[in-house]
Amino acid sequence: MIDDFTGRSPSRFALLIFSALILLFTLLFSLPIASSSGTSTPLADAFFTAVSVICVTGLSTVDMATHWSIVGHILVYIGVQIGAVGVLTLASILGMVISRRLGLRAKLMAASDSNPMRGHRGPVAEGQAVRLGEIGSLLATVALSLVVIEVAIAILLFPRMIIDGVPLGDAIWHSFYYSAMAFTNTGFTPNAEGLGTFANDYWFLSTLMLGVFLGALGFPVIYALKRHLFRTRFWSLHVKLTLVTTLILLFLGAGAFALLEYDNAKTFGSLNASDTVFQSIFLSMMTRSGGFASIEIADLNGSSLLVADMLMFIGGGSASTGGGIKVTTLAVIFLAALAEAKGSPDMEAFGRRIPPDVLRVALSVVLWGATIVALSCIILLQMTKAPLDHVLFDVISAFGTVGLSTGLTGELDNPAKYVLAMTMFLGRVGTVTLAAAVAASTTTRLYRRPEERPIVG
Repeated sequence: MIDDFTGRSPSRFALLIFSALILLFTLLFSLPIASSSGTSTPLADAFFTAVSVICVTGLSTVDMATHWSIVGHILVYIGVQIGAVGVLTLASILGMVISRRLGLRAKLMAASDSNPMRGHRGPVAEGQAVRLGEIGSLLATVALSLVVIEVAIAILLFPRMIIDGVPLGDAIWHSFYYSAMAFTNTGFTPNAEGLGTFANDYWFLSTLMLGVFLGALGFPVIYALKRHLFRTRFWSLHVKLTLVTTLILLFLGAGAFALLEYDNAKTFGSLNASDTVFQSIFLSMMTRSGGFASIEIADLNGSSLLVADMLMFIGGGSASTGGGIKVTTLAVIFLAALAEAKGSPDMEAFGRRIPPDVLRVALSVVLWGATIVALSCIILLQMTKAPLDHVLFDVISAFGTVGLSTGLTGELDNPAKYVLAMTMFLGRVGTVTLAAAVAASTTTRLYRRPEERPIVG
């Protein structure tokens, strides 16, 4: 029965398993053994933490460094690994390990994680970032990249921690913790001071940026780069759009932050030119989906908060550890607008034509995302009476599973915590997955209605 349900509706299966994992981790975080004080964590805080961990967001209503015991920290570490890989991909990996093979249904289930458009019933063109026959190799790449990249990042971080005076035992644990939080784009810190200890350590911050960048690319892109790193002619359109759009947003965001914050004494005003450039790049990377911060977010100018809102709403790459509407969604909409401006009937990029149904999905993603953010903002504004810029920032941070906060999240009362937790959940499962799960099965019609054009614009 479960196998049949999984095959008929991978999207609903994903929602079901995500929900079950959140409830399980809520129970585990509520246990006295998980807190450093030895007492039960309040249900609202345990639930919020569970959602933030499984959805690899990074927002918290408790001090993550001091509230949890070693058991609690281990639960956080395990939870973000599960959330980063994706429920359907993880289930397929486990099935492949157990059965030593990967059946067609398991391939289809995993494929819907690597490309949410496969979650819809009906024919799907095989010109995808990862073809169906390559799903087995992709799953192996996911498992290996998760381990190899996190270990490599930890090895790069460890010497700096020793140099900065962190005790040996803590340095080992913190290295792996930081590497996991960077690659999964979660942004939790294991030490009470957060990144304050390493705010001027550019090796440490650059290593974190590398981990966040790789995690935000998406596993299909990592798989393609592993196979054809220096042979760009073999890169798919998805890989090219993801890399180009990611780099453009990174440097545009950095330029905006440098321009808007250079005279802000609370942020970059006291820094020299090179430090301002580096910190701007770091902030631009972290507002995309990373969640680490070397400055107080509340100290940013309102204009910078708005720029950060836009970057967080876009998020990372498809099938990545980042959230948001995804960079390829933005790229497709931009290409559609460019084609309309040029009077071209087709959307084209890198010598390829993009079919119209991809644009429909992209527009649906943006509309669903904007609706979720708007509703959550209205509810929280009414509940908290907080300033709009702070509420908007934390809501988009939750939807984009970024984890940065103006300080509002830590001050929420219990009902508001549940609202923000649901925003994180909806942002992580993905708007396409959500729509596919809610919608009924696609039906085939043998007729079409007469066409008529309304006035637009």
